[in-house]
Amino acid sequence: MTHLDILRNIKEKNYHPLYLFYGEESYYIDLLSKYMEENVLDEASKAFNLLVVYGKDANAKAVIDMACRYPMMASHQLVILKEAQEMKDLQALEPYFEKMVPTTLLVICYKHKKLDKRTSFAKKIIKSAMAFESKRVYENKMPKWIADYLKGKKFKSAEGVNALLSEFLGNNLTKVANELDKLCINLKPGTEITLDHVQEHIGISKDFNVFELQKAIGFKDEAKAMQIVRYFVGNPRAHPHVMILGPLSSYFTKIYQAHFQSKLSDRDLAKEIGVGSPFFIPEYRQAMRNYPLAVMPRVF
Repeated sequence: MTHLDILRNIKEKNYHPLYLFYGEESYYIDLLSKYMEENVLDEASKAFNLLVVYGKDANAKAVIDMACRYPMMASHQLVILKEAQEMKDLQALEPYFEKMVPTTLLVICYKHKKLDKRTSFAKKIIKSAMAFESKRVYENKMPKWIADYLKGKKFKSAEGVNALLSEFLGNNLTKVANELDKLCINLKPGTEITLDHVQEHIGISKDFNVFELQKAIGFKDEAKAMQIVRYFVGNPRAHPHVMILGPLSSYFTKIYQAHFQSKLSDRDLAKEIGVGSPFFIPEYRQAMRNYPLAVMPRVF
């Protein structure tokens, strides 16, 4: 079951007495729990029938007691246990799964880490709940994720935009979504987002960023590389050393790996070396010619 399936069921009021949103990627867990918190109950009912607790402040007995209450002047009550991974006796919730109160919607949010599916607790709750595992999105899948997110908000993106955003922002979905929202708020739906829009509203300079620096170094364009370095030196807060050296090290590591798989297609090579999009692979192939395998040890 996808997060969209769960959202659709909630919108249609096809409720389940137990929900489990779990996994390493917090974005979908927060999205689903927030949607339920805002939409399951009307404003008048929330005062008496909405209970939100956090794992570090709660225990199993208290959560079960809350779940066993009956709603006041409403068809359901909503109990949300956030940061469930912080609750010391989480496994003590198991007895409730055997006899759930049908008028209670108990939502358990377990994030930032994997749920050990070998445990009795995990087996029982996954079997009993409407469960959704929020997995991390691999970096090479991020351009498509960005494209889908923008499409959902009625925007298109020019060639190279999704790849640049994925390379710059990484795969933290909450961070990526927040930055994309900055774009969407400032543009009319239907607009094709360009690199100029990205520079203006997110702050990624299309000419002076670490990706242009690595491209210049890869192409052995010394003048361009020095121009970008001087820009970075003049803007140290926006471009701290650690934010430059890390991507450069990763860039040359990928070039080194690519030398051993150079016969692959652009699409397959991008997947193998962890580049977000085949769009960038011609640049990597040029860098491979400029930095043959024999000189790679000196690079590091």
